[in-house]
Amino acid sequence: MKKTFYLFNPGRMSRQDNTLKYTAYDEDGADGQTRFLPIEDVADLYVFGSLDANSALYNFLGKHGVSVHFFDYYEHYTGSFMAKEYLLAGKLQVAQTGHYTSPKKRLVLARKLVEGAAFNLLKNLRYYQSRGRQVGEEIAQIELYVAVLPHATSVAEIMGYEGNIRQTYYRCYEQLVSVPGFGFGTRSTQPPQNELNALLSFGNMLCYAACLSQIYHTQLNPTISFLHEPGTRRFSLALDLAEIFKPLLVDRTIFRLLNKKEIQPRDFVRELDGCLLKETGRKTFVRVFEERLKETIQHRRLNRAVSYQHLIKLECYKLTKHLLSIEEFQPFKAWW
Repeated sequence: MKKTFYLFNPGRMSRQDNTLKYTAYDEDGADGQTRFLPIEDVADLYVFGSLDANSALYNFLGKHGVSVHFFDYYEHYTGSFMAKEYLLAGKLQVAQTGHYTSPKKRLVLARKLVEGAAFNLLKNLRYYQSRGRQVGEEIAQIELYVAVLPHATSVAEIMGYEGNIRQTYYRCYEQLVSVPGFGFGTRSTQPPQNELNALLSFGNMLCYAACLSQIYHTQLNPTISFLHEPGTRRFSLALDLAEIFKPLLVDRTIFRLLNKKEIQPRDFVRELDGCLLKETGRKTFVRVFEERLKETIQHRRLNRAVSYQHLIKLECYKLTKHLLSIEEFQPFKAWW
């Protein structure tokens, strides 16, 4: 089974026959340990350190459909190398574009995406409310925002409600973490101002890249989205899908890491008026996030065990059916 590989150290990657050869650099820039990765085992690569590579390597990766996602020193997602689209279908491309250009059709999908995200946020809050956390006021407020979503008349209005829902949810964040010393304040990015914001930024980037990887293996065009405005250089459909899965993949990973003390204040560094994860913290986060992606649930409709990673691809299939007028899109909502 193919796997995702994370490259934290600077190094050089090259092709050697049908294998990837990766040589890490030590602190002095000298060659360190060399590792060989059979191309058949590689699903995609996440690069956090500097990577030396040449066009021959990217040609090789492209032929095998391996995507490479890049993050800078400050843990910001900076871009991806995506292999040539191999599943594009003209009929779906036309339908996807038509749903974006039609305000009425786009509004339907934007509303569904926010409804799914809000439902999964509320699921987290109710779970902790049942364990004594005082989050009843925020739950009621979010339910009010959800109730008015059907009356929204524009995508901009939907985005406004989505922002309000998020702000209300983040007010509870400190309560959901039972470890003292992790203040939240308000949501801050570029750079995050404290440890919780640093974890959120890092996790959101991983969730975005995971969604992008799954979209690549469907016939959807990742640049045409419905909730977020398509940009000139970003894969905005991944942002749309990530909204649904962030509460389940990112937030729950953070709650586990902190409540079980797998990540502690020593795993962060404060510099340049911001707070960032150290390499030890990033590795711990990635390990638990990967475990979360591989965790399975019993799917009620399919009647079989399905991983969270596969749930993202199923969401792409549901969206495809909606665009082709086969079945109305219903966002994934956690039922357990």
